[in-house]
Amino acid sequence: MDTAGLLVDAFGRIRQAVHQAVEGLSPEGLAFRPDSQANSIAWLVWHLTRIQDDHLADAEGREQTWTAGGWVGRFSLPLDPSDTGYGHTADHVAAVRVDSGQLLTGYYDDVHRETVRFLERVTQGDLDRIVDRSWDPPVTLGVRLNSVLADDLEHAGQAAYVRGLLLRR
Repeated sequence: MDTAGLLVDAFGRIRQAVHQAVEGLSPEGLAFRPDSQANSIAWLVWHLTRIQDDHLADAEGREQTWTAGGWVGRFSLPLDPSDTGYGHTADHVAAVRVDSGQLLTGYYDDVHRETVRFLERVTQGDLDRIVDRSWDPPVTLGVRLNSVLADDLEHAGQAAYVRGLLLRR
């Protein structure tokens, strides 16, 4: 397997986990929080998608799918359009509500398509390209991709866990 194939496979696993976490849940189920300080499935999936969209669009030098695809308007959240969920308080988490799981998976699937399109062209040599100089040391594409994968898989797992808690209530 080459570099691009490995990355496409890894990001495909996130997509599968996102769909499994959201499938068949009502808006109330998607908004369920085990306690007032916990994250909901809707917030977790929205946030992991926003991070993937934000970070990979930046690495590629393109507009985020959130704005380019009109998703910011479809979600109509009471948040700044540039918000990715990083540093959100419990009140911010509670504000991320959706009318359906299809909204979450639709946005995720659009971001995933852009991600795969980008990753299919990534070579071993591209992984050392600096994509963010605001950190010390500067962040390479390889480090950024690993960071997004880790964050997204962690949040997808959390969404699956919250789903389990919800379904066992």
